[in-house]
Amino acid sequence: MQPQADPFIVPVCNEEIEVLFQDEHLLLISKPSGLLTLSGKHPLNKDSVHFRLVKNSPTATMLHRLDFGTSGILVVALNKKVNAHITKQFQARNVVKTYTAILHGHLTDDEGCIEFPIAKDKPNFPLQKICSVTGKKAVTYYEVIERLQEPFATRVTFSPISGRTHQLRIHSREIGHPILGCDLYATDEAFVMATRLMLHATTIEFDHPVTGERVKGFSPSPF
Repeated sequence: MQPQADPFIVPVCNEEIEVLFQDEHLLLISKPSGLLTLSGKHPLNKDSVHFRLVKNSPTATMLHRLDFGTSGILVVALNKKVNAHITKQFQARNVVKTYTAILHGHLTDDEGCIEFPIAKDKPNFPLQKICSVTGKKAVTYYEVIERLQEPFATRVTFSPISGRTHQLRIHSREIGHPILGCDLYATDEAFVMATRLMLHATTIEFDHPVTGERVKGFSPSPF
């Protein structure tokens, strides 16, 4: 029997969650990089967005997640009815999101579309893989914000049409421009060019489940 790998213990995150909007139905919050969205199985990985929120809002439930290293905007439901309503909007792709990222190198085109089907890489959990046989359709639009010389990188806005696990991280790698600081898909060079994953959930839009008004959330990128 092979020895089990040591569990990953997340570093302590001292940054606070920022509340961007709140009413009796939902929250819009900005998650810092280095904080789990949901608590891990290991007792030392208890701290998370959800763990912190339920102290003051016991009915809070997470509608979607951001990777541990990704910062930015999240929608939180405060009751089951709201959770179900916004979940259906996610499924119908009525929820529109954009991300800011810094990619290694200079992209040639000012905008474009990345389409590679994504599947679980089961032997190498939690990695995902590009697979035309078992992968699910994944589409990402990008637009260049600026090309940087120091570091040699490109700041972009990502607009994902689908919401696959690690979609932006693996799509960036697949076009030869991994996200700086990405521990799973970047080259060694791109990984050490940043002290964190340079990916931030910047905007989100959806219909308010009670008023029907379009909610437009914004969390400015810290980089």
